[in-house]
Amino acid sequence: MKKTNENYSRRSFLKVSSLTGGGLMLGISWFASAKSEETLKALGAEPTWEQLTSYIKITPDNVVKIFSPNPEFGQNVMTSLPMLIAEELDVDFKSVQVEQANYSLALYNRQFTGGSQSIRQAWKLLRTAGASARQMILTAASQEWNVPIAELTTANGMVMNSFSGKSATYGSFATAASKLPVPKDIVLKGNKNFKLLGTPQKNVEGPKIVKGQPLFGMDYQVPGMLIAMTERPPAFGMRLKSFDATAAKKMPGIVDIFQIQVYEPTQKLAMFDTRTFNEVIAVVGKTTWDVMNARKALKVVWENAPETKELGMGGRDTIVPAGLESTKKHYVQMLEMDKKPGRIERKDGDPEKAFAEAKHIIERTYTAPFLAHNIMEPTNTFAHVQGDKVRILGPIQGPDMVANTVAARLGIPKENIEIELARMGGGFGRRAYGHYMVEAVLISKQANAPVKLIYKREDDVSAGIYRPMYQMTYRAAFDENKRLTAMHIKGGGVPESPLHANRFPAGALDNYLAESWAIPSNITIGAFRAPRSNFNAAAEQSFLDEISEYMSKDPIAFRLELLQRAKENPVGKSNDYDAARYMGVLELVRDKSGWGKAENAGKKRGVSAYFCHNSYAAQVIDLHVKDGQVIVDQVTSALDCGVVVNPEGAKNMAEGAAIDGIGNALFGQLTLTDGRTDQKNFDTYRMIRHNEAPKKIDVHFVQNEVDPTGLGEPPFPPIFGAMANALYKATGKRFYQQPFASQIG
Repeated sequence: MKKTNENYSRRSFLKVSSLTGGGLMLGISWFASAKSEETLKALGAEPTWEQLTSYIKITPDNVVKIFSPNPEFGQNVMTSLPMLIAEELDVDFKSVQVEQANYSLALYNRQFTGGSQSIRQAWKLLRTAGASARQMILTAASQEWNVPIAELTTANGMVMNSFSGKSATYGSFATAASKLPVPKDIVLKGNKNFKLLGTPQKNVEGPKIVKGQPLFGMDYQVPGMLIAMTERPPAFGMRLKSFDATAAKKMPGIVDIFQIQVYEPTQKLAMFDTRTFNEVIAVVGKTTWDVMNARKALKVVWENAPETKELGMGGRDTIVPAGLESTKKHYVQMLEMDKKPGRIERKDGDPEKAFAEAKHIIERTYTAPFLAHNIMEPTNTFAHVQGDKVRILGPIQGPDMVANTVAARLGIPKENIEIELARMGGGFGRRAYGHYMVEAVLISKQANAPVKLIYKREDDVSAGIYRPMYQMTYRAAFDENKRLTAMHIKGGGVPESPLHANRFPAGALDNYLAESWAIPSNITIGAFRAPRSNFNAAAEQSFLDEISEYMSKDPIAFRLELLQRAKENPVGKSNDYDAARYMGVLELVRDKSGWGKAENAGKKRGVSAYFCHNSYAAQVIDLHVKDGQVIVDQVTSALDCGVVVNPEGAKNMAEGAAIDGIGNALFGQLTLTDGRTDQKNFDTYRMIRHNEAPKKIDVHFVQNEVDPTGLGEPPFPPIFGAMANALYKATGKRFYQQPFASQIG
């Protein structure tokens, strides 16, 4: 018979105390007469973890569990975030149990994964949680042993008396510690005293991944669960007019077919630009196969959508034009917009005069297409609505936005919504928008059953959320001595501009002008790894290479020269970047790649460097072209992201960015004809293949004591420019339009 949990004289309790004004909470749990957690589970009686608001659990048997608050999509925050706590708590990380926390902003300070912010924002927050728990345990030990706290030290989850030699586990003091007030003015370790941070740690979920244990939303099953898919317009600029599901409803396994409206017309909580996909047809059945077949039997009438006012993310009012758009027309429109005056974003000196007096001007225009995320795990969500209670499980980067929207959409209290955070099989922006979760909730409510919503690959590619189309025109003015006297940057896109007006080389030139423009569109766009920066870096770094060649200067030396000016005598008042840190990654990549050394003289190599998301990255790519195929021999990557918490995870992130960037630079392209995407699946949307990955990726980090500044996005943008510059060396041809592979003869 399964043993049930008992109520003891003093039931398992949890002391919950606020550690910071930001809302960090600490909990220490005690379970009377506990064995080990594994033994208790085997007996059928688990510890009574009465968790209210905590990152930490400790049992008397010294079982330490740390909850990782942020969603995980492969960037390894589920390892690095708990490391912050474990460092200050002073426990053996290999013995710590790490668990993905479910959504609760009442319990956890921040649960959004994106913008390279996870470590940056948790750096002091989570360390304070660990340090406070350690201090409470020391205080409890001091009181029980009746010795000054100064005599006590900790290591690997043990408290030791340096004079008597007496020692005991943290768990021995969990009960007493939980009754103490949370200490104020906690002193955190200095960087030089770190034992765990800065040491390579393997992915805590690695064993589960290798064994194929359930981790992802697609793995989740419950009795009575139905499968749902949604039918949506075949083209951007169209909407649902009517449908006949008579035949489809009679097909095997079909439970119901109905129309849903994802967002209310006046609801300003939409998590992405809803565009033409707000009204969809839900097909609900017993199996995926049943639902897929029924979708084919639907008789649907679509119509052209009128111009609308979009209530997009954050309630921004945007005019969404009518019409069926095409990529060929977009390129024509962008060229036309480039000829018109743009909105001036920054102006230093007198660039108009500098260009008028120039002896030579170089002007180049760079373009890039829409890009689809093509996440490996299909978009999915489990949802179960029961009365005014909602349970959701699935992959999401920002669960709070989902909770806000669902609460408003159903008219229920936000606290009635439970969201379990599944590991994401890909993200980098695609899962920052939880419209699919809202769809699943609405379908479950109408079907009155637990439902798993699944998107086919074609659904996500042809009706997805894309990286916008972009165009940048760079102009450089030179005097009679080939001295650079001015630069003019003009950038725009469909439907937004990629321009970052206050980034390098702003601040390094006496005369500088930056303009932007945008073309309204009904194509759905959203965040894509390093938004805007992923194109801005490509254009900027390609252009800097070209003008350094005109000036007969080494590309790295030329960049360093500009940065030296920005460091010593910056122009303007609002430069976003730190010129010294920028120079640091260029110097490191120069040295580690052997740039300029005689033994590398014959290599076809390109360099690029960029600042974004508070960090700095530089790359050198060595490649050659054989029979029209690009073969990347090596990528040397230098990064300054401040203190590196987990070098193993950080290195993996940089390697992934290199492969991802090379694939997108060479092959990435989504085009449209009359509102329809020309690519539907991997047979037409080209992704990088295993044999096309670099033969070697060499990653290096600038060593400093700067607080962590982010790593998910920064290594990605420079790759595009480094590829273009290396390809020029290999082919003798400059590349101005992405993707590059189709232009290589």
